[in-house]
Amino acid sequence: MIVPYPLIRPALFALEPERVHGLTLKALRLGLAGGPGEIASPRLRQRLFGIDVPNPLGLAAGFDKNADAPDGALKLGFGFVECGTVTPKPQAGNPRPRIFRLTEDRAVINRLGFNNEGHAAALARLTARAGRGGIVGINLGANKDAADRAADYVAGYRALAAHAAYVTVNISSPNTPGLRGLQNPEELNDLLGRVAAVRRESGVQRPVWLKIAPDLDAEAIGAIVEACVAHGIDALAVSNTTLARPASLRSAAKGETGGLSGAPLFVPSTRALAQAFLAAKGRLPLIGIGGVASADDAYAKIAAGASLVQIYTAMIYGGPGLPARIVRGLDARLEREGLTVAGLAGRDAADWAA
Repeated sequence: MIVPYPLIRPALFALEPERVHGLTLKALRLGLAGGPGEIASPRLRQRLFGIDVPNPLGLAAGFDKNADAPDGALKLGFGFVECGTVTPKPQAGNPRPRIFRLTEDRAVINRLGFNNEGHAAALARLTARAGRGGIVGINLGANKDAADRAADYVAGYRALAAHAAYVTVNISSPNTPGLRGLQNPEELNDLLGRVAAVRRESGVQRPVWLKIAPDLDAEAIGAIVEACVAHGIDALAVSNTTLARPASLRSAAKGETGGLSGAPLFVPSTRALAQAFLAAKGRLPLIGIGGVASADDAYAKIAAGASLVQIYTAMIYGGPGLPARIVRGLDARLEREGLTVAGLAGRDAADWAA
């Protein structure tokens, strides 16, 4: 029998967050978390960048950095799972403690710093699950000490793209010094041009997503959208964690350095998403990330411009049953309103972007 999450959450919250994370991954890897498996309906299904996606809810990168348990995560009801961020060489990341729960705010601050086991470890695990089905993407980053960070993304595509459903170029983590500089026009055009070249020359055609920060204005977002279109990027993921600290934060850990995720990120990330949708003008699908914790949140994210939605922090507070609740609740609301995900996407973008 699986113990209801609300009963065990107090015990888990008494432990150090990173330890709980490790235990959660182990439970998923061993199939102990249960779950309904794939949830789909005609309202939820979409075909995007050549992939049939059963439902629009995905697990965001950062949860399963080393592709330890994508199949266990898929069983929770997700339509797709994104592993990583993975860098060419293994790296330890920043000193612990580096994850902080902001319980009163239903948020988290992390300064992990791309801790992961490197390309070789991810490759071995992705290769081992070949043929199991399900949509599993890989999120690429650059090593902290890389002299040429764009080369790290090229190496990641070359090493891992053939074993993933899609590849995300993550240039928006706030915990690798200087990484967000790759969002600047000159550096971004160089990076995307090199990624497009390796995709073309390798013969491995996989959709490429670009993941950006929420701490950008509409002009900068518009420039990124144009760069994505120019280089044939398949989707834009909006957004990563934020460096901002809203005045509304109440938790004792609110002053910790790192990226803030969870409920306080919902409004700024959705505004950035809507601005990207208006700039894209139908040329670029969007993935909405940041603060989604319910079916209504997912609905709002889609209405603001997302074709797909990802979650992570909300599972810390809502448990492993949350993905299925979100997907089923979203499907029920779409059915009541006579809508599909594709039909809803972007309906309220102008309101959110204002």
